Amino acid sequence: MRLFLAVVPPESALQELDAAVSPLRDLPGAAGLRWTGTQGWHLTLAFLGQVDPADVAALEPRLERVAHRHPAHVLRVTGGGRFGDRVLWAGVKGDTHALRRLAESASAAARHSGIAVDERPFRGHLTLARGGSARVDLKPFAAALAEFEGAEWTAGSLRLMRSYLGAGPAHYETVGEWELTGKA
Repeated sequence: MRLFLAVVPPESALQELDAAVSPLRDLPGAAGLRWTGTQGWHLTLAFLGQVDPADVAALEPRLERVAHRHPAHVLRVTGGGRFGDRVLWAGVKGDTHALRRLAESASAAARHSGIAVDERPFRGHLTLARGGSARVDLKPFAAALAEFEGAEWTAGSLRLMRSYLGAGPAHYETVGEWELTGKA
């Protein structure tokens, strides 16, 4: 199974962001991008890659402990940016320190379960589009999102997610979810 750990914004935050992103799909060059939809928007805390189903059984109790040690925290989706001309993203503000600590703890839980974790530094963002085969300048897309500021929402759970890749857009399913119940 191809797995990752994530926080998923509530539907209201996703719809709010979608309203800001929809006009970008009409900008010059937009047809050359691979757009993600609201069902794929999440904050990846740690990418685990291919994980044997037997290893998931060892990971789940560790993730439950992580969730019970970390409090729910307030975030908001805001602004936009890019990773070169490869990825267009929306940012996140609010208690990003708590989000980073959650990402670090979730990664450690996976490592302690014997699962390799992608060691790239955590950068809280929601991927909106990826560059396609034709090079598209993402600067105007990021600039169009610069002033976007969504409403606050509570990040209240940690999810273990499975990704399915194929000819069409990637899709995801929740394998496990644990409520964040720690004290602030």
